[in-house]
Amino acid sequence: MTGVLVLDKPTGMTSNGALQAVRRLFGARKAGHTGSLDPLASGVLPICFGEATKLSGWLLESRKTYEVSARLGERTDTADSTGIVIEVRNVPDLDEEGVRGVLAGFRGPIDQVPPMYSALKKDGRRLYEMARKGQIVERPPRRITIHAIELLSISRPDISFRVCCSKGTYVRTLVEDVAAALGTVGHVTALRRTASGPFDIENAVTPEQLQVESLSSAARLDDRLLPADTAVPDLPAVVLESEQVGKIRCGQRIAHVGNDVRGPVKLYGPDGEMVGIGEAEADWLAPRRMFVTADSEDR
Repeated sequence: MTGVLVLDKPTGMTSNGALQAVRRLFGARKAGHTGSLDPLASGVLPICFGEATKLSGWLLESRKTYEVSARLGERTDTADSTGIVIEVRNVPDLDEEGVRGVLAGFRGPIDQVPPMYSALKKDGRRLYEMARKGQIVERPPRRITIHAIELLSISRPDISFRVCCSKGTYVRTLVEDVAAALGTVGHVTALRRTASGPFDIENAVTPEQLQVESLSSAARLDDRLLPADTAVPDLPAVVLESEQVGKIRCGQRIAHVGNDVRGPVKLYGPDGEMVGIGEAEADWLAPRRMFVTADSEDR
């Protein structure tokens, strides 16, 4: 079983919990999600099955889009509504033009300090483990990119906005930084991921829908799986001959003539099936992440 499932993760469930539930429904031996969502958050969680797990690195690096609701005037220890309020400040008058101007100031590359309640490690320990013990440690800022950010609504003291951002962006920290730029404090009250790389919420299915379909004799769960190459739509494609497929699966470089493509490429066999990811060089094509099939194992 190889392919990608676009899951609409519900709130209150961990990403790993969602993964394991789906894995059991599909009876899959090999599966992994591509980018964790906090239990508070819902939305797009791509899950790769089988050989498609070898493409998860590209999905992890892809842009993500979120719709976020924030409560201004209150700061919590977790930067979201699951935490304890640790600071209260007045909320200034808010007008759409002013808030849009503040949000616009976050577009582009910015430095962001990761929150203490995160899975990052410091001296071998998870930050959230230290945070739960009341320990605060220095975290170096990381460069992220806000590709787009737009105001959705204002209902003082709440605001909501949509943000498209790079890998490594903490929306909870972004909310705190936006609140500070507005002259107050704030925290996340709701978060929904509406897109992850090439996958968006319109193509997502909930665990409840999958559960119902698993009980229907007319439904086939594996029909919900998208082809593996949908995870990397922007990579150039190279079609190989059968002899070339055999060589590159054995770890050999093959001649790459008459093609100006450089870098990672999708590799296909003569039958149109994806066989993996290669690395195109000046005159050669080298294997990078090859798919294993029953036929290739027999070789």
